[in-house]
Amino acid sequence: MKVLIVYFSATGNTAKVAGEYTQTFEALGHEVTTVSLPTAKPPAFSEYDLIGVGYPIHSFNAPANVVKFCKTFERRNAKRDGQKRVFVFKTSGEPVRMSDVSSLKIRKVLKKRGYTVTNEYQYVMPYNIIFRHSDADAYKMWKTAKALVPLDVNDIVSGERKLPKRMFMGGFLAWILRIEHPGARINGKFFKVNKNCVNCGMCVKTCPAKNIKIKNGKIKFGGKCLMCMRCSFNCPKNAVEIGFFKRWKVNGAYSFAEPEPDAPPQENKHADYCRKAYKRYYDNAASRIDKAETHNEHIEESQL
Repeated sequence: MKVLIVYFSATGNTAKVAGEYTQTFEALGHEVTTVSLPTAKPPAFSEYDLIGVGYPIHSFNAPANVVKFCKTFERRNAKRDGQKRVFVFKTSGEPVRMSDVSSLKIRKVLKKRGYTVTNEYQYVMPYNIIFRHSDADAYKMWKTAKALVPLDVNDIVSGERKLPKRMFMGGFLAWILRIEHPGARINGKFFKVNKNCVNCGMCVKTCPAKNIKIKNGKIKFGGKCLMCMRCSFNCPKNAVEIGFFKRWKVNGAYSFAEPEPDAPPQENKHADYCRKAYKRYYDNAASRIDKAETHNEHIEESQL
């Protein structure tokens, strides 16, 4: 099977998950092409048997550039040419029910173009805005995501559909919260750099929207911002101020490494934040992982 995986990653979380998908499909013998957005030329979608779309959740929606990209899918006649399957994977800092509505817009766009989203999965990964998760949290999130991806790929390959239940008024709420798309462009105009800036140009080079330029030796922000936080999160001098959301800024990459056994526990000021949602996510993940491991053990025993 030929698999196309297309993803947008702001600060690396979705890229890590996309990498796990690629490795897992390839380990199963499938041919995989992985494309990171933005891309200069849309892929030839018709050449692939299965397409994956990945993104970080923005205000309980797909980012504006991902929605726009989905509109580049080649139009096809599903009744005449058969079903073309698409799976969605997404990352977010919190596993709340509202995240289930984030793909409604792109599912609608793809359906009109002759594609069917059959599977959708969310992986909790550390925030790049709002607050900084602890190193222990980041490790646990990534360890859980890596364990879940093979199970989700197994669903996809076996043809088992997995879509989140549609919550009451979910479509309406997602539509309202899509105000983040124009809001990001407005807020982006208020981005600026502080005195820590050394004009290294990293933000200019890496901005996916080409929204940052150097004019007369000064960093200037335009009106195409996606609020992806790549510039502020990755700035080596912590110099980028993010407009109206300056109190939510997070700077610096996570290590995702397993904490040392004798390392002193980190203070966690946000231990109660979405506590029930995190517990539900990890409990469900552990149940799925344990069930898969037990199933594999039974298979191994039967083959002895």
